[in-house]
Amino acid sequence: MNGLWRGLAGLLLFAGVTAVAAAAAPPPAAHRLEVFLHGLERLQADFRQSVTDDHGRVLQRSRGTLYLERPDRFRWDYRKPAELLVSDGRNLWFYDRGLEQITVRPLARGLGDLPVGLLAGTRSVESRFRVTAAGAADGLHWLLLTPREKGGGFEWIRLGFRGDLLVRMELRDSLGQTTHIAFSHVRRNPPLAASLFRFTPPPGVDVAGTPAR
Repeated sequence: MNGLWRGLAGLLLFAGVTAVAAAAAPPPAAHRLEVFLHGLERLQADFRQSVTDDHGRVLQRSRGTLYLERPDRFRWDYRKPAELLVSDGRNLWFYDRGLEQITVRPLARGLGDLPVGLLAGTRSVESRFRVTAAGAADGLHWLLLTPREKGGGFEWIRLGFRGDLLVRMELRDSLGQTTHIAFSHVRRNPPLAASLFRFTPPPGVDVAGTPAR
């Protein structure tokens, strides 16, 4: 972005009218996401989620509440099905309450390889993704993000904005399945209890994996 604006400023040397054209130039595609993330420290939102196959058939529906605290802490609390995904900044915990199973993995490299790293991480979005405008649909402005590096498990992410507020997220994985997430009751920087981002395995529940200490 800096190079773009330096180039626009250089054009001012040739004609005063260029200043008007520069001022009217559209912002880069990533601008909406940058505005949304600017000053974001915490987030709380309800969500509805569905997963479809490559033919559009619904494989799963779920809903719950997302809590997020930057950097690298979040809690996806699913009410249906009864599941919990928690990042405490060191480890990622997945708890299937129905099956009484827990899986944990260390976050040695933060959340860079997870789509939620877009919101909870602090790395530049454009350093990890190619960001392009994807037009308007359903009353929203969409961005398309494709990973610069392969191997993250997903092909692309689409973000839907209403104004500067993120209200939709869609993710296409390497198996051809698409996860659709609709956010509602979005609250920026609400007070959140630190306990939301801590996880202690319940007594008697087996844990697969070794957490980082």
